Amino acid sequence: MQVETQLKEILQSGVEITDRALERLLPAATQVPVSIHGAMRHSTFAGGKRLRPVLVYEAARTFANGQLPAGAEDLAAAIEMLHTYSLIHDDLPALDNDDLRRGKPTCHVVYGEAIAILAGDALQTLAYQTLAGLRCPAPTTVEIIRLIAEATGTIEGMIGGQVLDLEGEHSKPTPESVHAIHRAKTGALLRVSIVTGGLYAGATPEDAERLTTFGRKAGLAFQIMDDVLDITQSSEQLGKTAGKDLASDKATWPAVYGIEASRNDAARLISEAFAELEPYGAAADGLKAVAQYLVERTH
Repeated sequence: MQVETQLKEILQSGVEITDRALERLLPAATQVPVSIHGAMRHSTFAGGKRLRPVLVYEAARTFANGQLPAGAEDLAAAIEMLHTYSLIHDDLPALDNDDLRRGKPTCHVVYGEAIAILAGDALQTLAYQTLAGLRCPAPTTVEIIRLIAEATGTIEGMIGGQVLDLEGEHSKPTPESVHAIHRAKTGALLRVSIVTGGLYAGATPEDAERLTTFGRKAGLAFQIMDDVLDITQSSEQLGKTAGKDLASDKATWPAVYGIEASRNDAARLISEAFAELEPYGAAADGLKAVAQYLVERTH
């Protein structure tokens, strides 16, 4: 029960801290041009769980005596902007063609395709503007920007993973294809949230290596369970259209390994990820709790 209470506090606090930062950083809905600023806010404040920011915070606390370093919320908010931009674009008719996200109409449904595309572009631009002003030493800022740019790019990054996912539709998935897609499309941004959170708080290169391995395994476990939930949960439970992966013949973990084996793989990956955090003892308990939640969540 104590762990559950701790997790609930971590998640709730993470949402509140991140939303305050996003409210401050995003242009007001009344700022001209109001159409794009309204669209940016529509998707950003659509009720996300802020898992990537929470991972930033807990990784940072691991190396800052349990405290959240000043300004870490800007790093987290920038990563959430990048995540939201990717969702806006993923939902477009040319890609996943979805009209429901986080339980609300998707950006292009409300604002039209042109504004939705530009809203995604604008969130990406604002994210890097925010990262450039981080309150940490300049070399650390540059390294954080480099890592995030790589994680959102075409080689082993989010955009590359989206391309592989798109091109893999209506073809028989293989273990190699699902590994490549999951590692890049979702796993890369989760991993870099953890690594950059640690670096912002003063993690050493050796620590960063451990966080990278931890993040890679936890990120893969998260996407495996996301695939499972798409099959086993309803649209109401998920807050997005259920069954889309199956309907689109997407390359998913359950399509290759089955649902039960997928659950087992996710649990094994989290166990392996935890081993990377052993040197930090209780300081990493918050990070472990969030990682465990990634595979035990029901929506």
